[in-house]
Amino acid sequence: QLQLAESGGGLVQAGGPLRPTCAGSGSTLNNYAIAWFRQAPGKEREAISTISRRDGKVTSYADSVKGRFTVSRDNAKKKAYLQMNDLKPEDAGEYYCAAGPRTRFSLEKIEYKLLGAWGQGTRVNVSS
Repeated sequence: QLQLAESGGGLVQAGGPLRPTCAGSGSTLNNYAIAWFRQAPGKEREAISTISRRDGKVTSYADSVKGRFTVSRDNAKKKAYLQMNDLKPEDAGEYYCAAGPRTRFSLEKIEYKLLGAWGQGTRVNVSS
């Protein structure tokens, strides 16, 4: 069974970059589409990016991060990445990756019941 673990969060100044990593274990990551979420204190969880399984050619981004964040995957390393550039204070929160055994997920209508694996989250703080 696939297990996920995020890392790479931290404290960064506004305008700076971070690159959280989502590491898979227990099963090959290749067969899973991946979604990234974030949740700020007191706010609802927000789906911010998805990447299709296998070649990862199909990606999607929420308007709030489009043009600043880039999702990618390295199946050989069983990892997915979320390159975050030009970070803003409103980007702060807990970042999670999740995966499910399908071709891709729609950012507009995430099928949560198909996201069988979730990481524990990595914290991102952005100072102004």
